[in-house]
This record gives sequence, C-alpha cells and structure tokens, in this order.
Amino acid sequence: MQNTQLFYSLEQKPPFFKAIFAAFVHLMAMFIAVITPSLLICKELGVNDMDTGRIIAMSLFASGIASLIQIYKIGPIGSGLLSIQGTSFNFVAPIITAGLLLKNKGLDDAQMLGTIFGTLMMCALTEILISQFLPLFKKAISPLVSGIVVLLIGLSLINIGLISVGGGYEAKSNGSFGNLKDLFLAGSVIAAIIFLNLFKNSYLKISALFLAVVVGVLIAYFLGDFSFQMNYQLPLVFLPQPFYFGIGIDWSLVLPFVLVYAVTSLETIGDISATCEVSHQKLEGREYFLRLKGGVLANGINSFVSGIFNTFPNSCFSQNNGVIALSGIASRYVGLLVALFLMLLGLFPVIANFALQIPQSILGGATLVMFGSIAATGVRILAKEKITRRSILIISLSLGIGLGVNNNPDILQFLPKWVESVFSSGIVAGGLCAIFLNLIFPKEVV
Repeated sequence: MQNTQLFYSLEQKPPFFKAIFAAFVHLMAMFIAVITPSLLICKELGVNDMDTGRIIAMSLFASGIASLIQIYKIGPIGSGLLSIQGTSFNFVAPIITAGLLLKNKGLDDAQMLGTIFGTLMMCALTEILISQFLPLFKKAISPLVSGIVVLLIGLSLINIGLISVGGGYEAKSNGSFGNLKDLFLAGSVIAAIIFLNLFKNSYLKISALFLAVVVGVLIAYFLGDFSFQMNYQLPLVFLPQPFYFGIGIDWSLVLPFVLVYAVTSLETIGDISATCEVSHQKLEGREYFLRLKGGVLANGINSFVSGIFNTFPNSCFSQNNGVIALSGIASRYVGLLVALFLMLLGLFPVIANFALQIPQSILGGATLVMFGSIAATGVRILAKEKITRRSILIISLSLGIGLGVNNNPDILQFLPKWVESVFSSGIVAGGLCAIFLNLIFPKEVV
C-alpha cells in the first residue's frame, strides 16, 4: 500500500461526485461492522426491539461524531487523518458477560444498560491517560501482550458468532438451534463472502461483507424469514437523548473494561500508523507522534461521548485504510462526508428497523468471518515477534488460563466474590497473565 499513488492528498478537495463516491465506498466497507456489535449485544442480553433500535441508531450517530473529532483535530484531540471510527468489536464479549452478571444481580434492562454505559464512560479515561504516557504504556503492554489479548478476544467472539449461526440463544431454548434453514442462511453469507473475494476487483473485496449480508437478506426474503415492513412502534426520527437509560457504575466491571481499552489503544496506534502510510504522511518524528497521541486521545473521548448517547465504545476502523489505498483519495473532506452520512443514518429508525429484521443466522455468518479475522489479527501481531522460549511460555500460559477460564468460569466459584467477578472473563485472566509474565521474564531468556 505504501506505493499507492494519491490523486487527492489530505488537504485537497476532490470534485463533489467523486467525493460522494469515495464516501459511499467507505460506508459500504464499514456499515455492517458498525451496527453488528450493538445488535449482537442487545440480542444476547434480551433487550427489547425499541431499545435495541435506539442503540443501533445511536451507534451510527456516535460513529459520525467520533469520526468528525478524529478527522478534524480540535486542539490536541484527533489524528487529523481520514480515519473513520465505528463501534468496537473488542468490547462485545466483555459487555455481554457484564450484562448477564448485572441481570443476575436483579437489575432490569434499563438499569443494566445505564450501568454498562456509565462504567464504560468512566473506563474510557484509560485511553485518555494512555495518550499522555504512550512511551511508558508501550513498555507494559508490548506487541506480544497485545497479540495475545486480541487473539483471546477473537476466540471468545467466535463462540458468540457460532451461536448466532445456529439461530441464537432463543433457538437454543426452543429446541430449534442449528436447524437447516439457519445453517443454509449462514452458509449463503459465508459462500457469498468467499465468492466475492475470488474476483480481482478490489472494490468488490472491500464491500464483500456488506454485499454478502444483502445476498443473505434477499434469500431470507424469498424464504419468508425477512420482511421490508416498517415497525410502526419505532418513531419517525430518533432524536439523540443523552443518558436515555440513566447512568451507573459497577466497580466489578472496571478491570475487564480497562484492559480492553488498553488493548484498543494499541490497535489504534497500529491503525493510525497504517492510515499515515496510505495517506503518504510521515511515519516518524514529532508530527507522527502527535498524530498517534491525538488519535488515542480522541479514541478515549469518543468512547466517552458514545456512552452519553447510549451506545458502545468507538475505535478506528482499519478496513477504511484499504479504501484509501484503492481509491487514491486521502482527503479529509471525504471523511467529513462519511461522518455526516453516519450521523444522518443514525437519525432515521428505518435503518434500525432493517437491522432488527435481519435473521440472526445471517449476522452469524458475517460475524463468524469478522470474529475469525480478529483472531487472525492477533496471530499476525504475534507473528511479528521473535519466537523464543520466553514468548512461547508467555503465550502458552496466557492462552491456557484465558481460554480455560472462558470455557469453565465456575473454576473460580470458591474464591472471594470480587476475585471471581474480575477474573471470570478469560480476556482479563489471560491478558493480566500476559502482562505479568512479560514484565517479570527477562528479555534475554531464549
């Protein structure tokens, strides 16, 4: 990508129709990925359609605001690049685990959501602080640690994706889990993704996820599992209502969320570096460091703002770097259009209505690929590390503890309740193990 010719650089403004086309390609590359985390979390936690629709709509709206902040620097806040933001997949598994924990404590849906959003907002300070101490932070959480945590996130999410493929928890409860129709719909989405990636046309590859879901929806429509009818319970317009579900904090959720925010900061550094590369910006020196610092700072502020608007944390989307590389357009003006489109889409419930009607098995087919790619990203990060006895030992112990706790959390049932609540997440258990071992094992061990 580094040899890509730029037709329009960072500060240049393409002709209107060319800018609209580039913005539309960015939207196709990210749209499904923006709405899916909220949809999955709400479905797994049993949130009603009205509240789910609001959260989906606000995920689009908040992504637009976050992209504006990231692209158009406000003082030290933002990278100043065409860096599009969207709802982060990193938080899906921890939020579902947190929501189930809160429901077990007797909280109703509104209280549960308000507590999750409030705790996420407080923990967003993690990225704000990290942005001010980047050199120190990178020593504690090295690429080895980051790769392990990203791999754990991906492997944890794959199970959620597979449950969606079979029809979700509702299908499990009524005995229809894994029925042939759901498997066929999920399989059609996966087959469409594979088919579209066989073509040499790079725009088809970038839009494969969006187009594959469209294919799955059309098949579901002909099978009678999807309807284009409007849900008239939804209002004509979703006006943003800050703290719609109230706000609260659960201290047992702080450590899991802090760890995921820390890893997201490292991913942001990688994403912004890639955006600098495809945008022909410097990858060293003071200007580059300020972009990284501003980008991570914006990430934290954007996740805080997302909580205000009743949706989940935001992060930079790496797939949009591919659009810049293919189109040769790195103009921030295009980013402005993308941000405005996202905000507008978030105001109209017809988008949420469409998302709510998509059969879960179709989302499962798409998310299985997305979650697998998160795990693959973890492998790719680890592959950049020199494989020594030290790194093998850290990886082995961290994955063993993380996946073991994730699959059998009841192993902690006789420990103090605060220990059980903190370490019941395999991501936290494995991630903290990786951080601890990375700090205590001397680098020279081979």
